[in-house]
Amino acid sequence: MANIEFNNKTYEMDGDGFMVHPEEWNKELAAEIAKADGITEMTENHWKVVDCIRANYEEKGIAPMVRTICKTANLKLKDIYELFPLGPARGACRVAGLPKPEGCV
Repeated sequence: MANIEFNNKTYEMDGDGFMVHPEEWNKELAAEIAKADGITEMTENHWKVVDCIRANYEEKGIAPMVRTICKTANLKLKDIYELFPLGPARGACRVAGLPKPEGCV
């Protein structure tokens, strides 16, 4: 994924589509990233996952463990893969505006 042009601003993305400057993230941009990943509508459950990931990142500087996402969002892993077909790391973290998580291939 190349850089994203959105609302008259360019957002820098790395070669895998993760934000280079996560502090520039906002919910409107998240919806745009989701569209690029084939998610046509961000539902309440999508936002639960994204909010959990953002809160953990802002508090600890890293993406949360998948287990934490499931518990916090009250969803099963299967549900997260249905919401984010690219998975919790590649899909959900990208929509949440995080840099590429360590160990994510």
